[in-house]
This record gives sequence, structure tokens and C-alpha cells, in this order.
Amino acid sequence: MPSVPALAAPAAVAGKGHTAAQISDFLSGFYGDHGPSAQDRENRISQILKERQQVSEEVDVLLCSHEEPQEITIGPVTVAKAASVGWATVTTHWASGATDTFTAYVRLDSDPIRLDDVICAG
Repeated sequence: MPSVPALAAPAAVAGKGHTAAQISDFLSGFYGDHGPSAQDRENRISQILKERQQVSEEVDVLLCSHEEPQEITIGPVTVAKAASVGWATVTTHWASGATDTFTAYVRLDSDPIRLDDVICAG
């Protein structure tokens, strides 16, 4: 009986995709100190997020908030190559001293890199 070779993903695929450092740089630039710019909101988010924002006019779905935070910090990035996604916890700081968190997701194969999803903690 002839043997059948196992199929494997091409070697080139394994090395593709954004790194944790690239995702961290993207998220830091995207969110800045107070939230994404109008240009980033138009050009650097997924269609799903654009549609979600259209139906949730009272809440900024990219910030999980009703208003602009005083400061934004990005936590360490986790990359799951098998799932083709990377993510980080984003912390918003408010004038009252309170903080909120949400998780920002980036597809590893997005070209150019863009925000794919946001999951609010509350």
C-alpha cells in the first residue's frame, strides 16, 4: 500500500503575520492619549466595528465609553498564531481617578494592520 504524505501548511505561512511588538506599536499609535483620530476610525478598523458603531451611536465602541478618556494605556500583547489573532488589554483613565478596561483584537494577517474587534469588560 503506498504511503500518503501528510499535508502541512507551507513554511512561508508560519512566518507571516504581525508580531506582538508591531501590534503594540499599532495600538499605541491608534489609541494615542485620548482615542483614535477620525482618519484612523475610517481607515484602520474592520467593517464589523464600523457597522457596530453605526448602531451604537450613544457609545464609542472603540473606547467602550460615552466620552473621551484623560489617558489610555496599552497592556502587553498576546499573539495566538494558531488563531491568527493578537490582543491586548487597553486601560482608559478618567478625570475622577477611575479606570476601565477593554480588550482590543488585531488579525495577524490584516494588511494594512487594523483593529479587528473590541470587547468591553463591563
